[in-house]
Amino acid sequence: MAHYVHFYLQVLVNGLLLGGLYIIVALGFSLVWGVMNIINLAHGAFIMLGAYVTFWLFHLWGIDPFLSIPVGMLALFALGYLLQRHVINYVATTQIFMLLILTFGVEIFIVNLAIAAWTADYRSVTPAYSGLGWQHGLLSIAYIRVAIVAIASLLTGALALFLGRTKLGMAIQATSLDREAAQLVGIDVRRIYAITFGIGAALAGVAGSLIATTYTISPAMGGSLTLKAFVICILGGLGSVGGVVLGGLVLGMAESVGAIVIGPGYQDAVSFLVMVVILIVRPAGLFGRKFFAEVRH
Repeated sequence: MAHYVHFYLQVLVNGLLLGGLYIIVALGFSLVWGVMNIINLAHGAFIMLGAYVTFWLFHLWGIDPFLSIPVGMLALFALGYLLQRHVINYVATTQIFMLLILTFGVEIFIVNLAIAAWTADYRSVTPAYSGLGWQHGLLSIAYIRVAIVAIASLLTGALALFLGRTKLGMAIQATSLDREAAQLVGIDVRRIYAITFGIGAALAGVAGSLIATTYTISPAMGGSLTLKAFVICILGGLGSVGGVVLGGLVLGMAESVGAIVIGPGYQDAVSFLVMVVILIVRPAGLFGRKFFAEVRH
């Protein structure tokens, strides 16, 4: 009996820990989609770049992967800000299909540039404490996974406070709800869009740094992560940080259970299945309102 209890507890813990990672994967994606109405297909490429920042800082100078997170955030914020300001901004008011093509092109460019620079080899970050964890019977919890959940929780709370309590955050929310009204009260929408895209890229960089501590990385790693971010936004609904938290935890639990029921090789299939079920039962998501693409047009 104790054997089964430990087994099911392990499945539950794995789902919660995986969900914590997925929250930070989707946080920046949801912010950009909700504020700018852009489905950023380059999001996974930004995550990949964040992972490589952590890898090279660790490999070349021995910098702890968790200490490299601020460096990745700053680098990806700068990239996202400049990319939106000088590239995406010129087509930001066009049809969403054109934005999809543009961000997909950016993703292809970044991935191929990474392959040319670093090859397509799989790499990993293995600090001295990577194998440490707490174990009781069959129940095992890696300390790194707990740290990932803690960082995801801190960043999620910080983003919620930033959006709700700061002047810049409230300007971002105002712009997301009504761009024209925001302009009428003096908000520089182009600047807000650039900052929002930069924040989304910075959060993607954090996700990449955290992923590098637990998984192997390669230039092609971003595609499936963009898919998971998309599914989480569908699950939780746009317009709510709480929705991302709920969506990430639901997807993490679903994939943890799915790995036991149908095998670990079908995680993407489980993601799609959960998304389809939610769209049928509750099209606005579990914890959100209608997508801004619908209310704007």
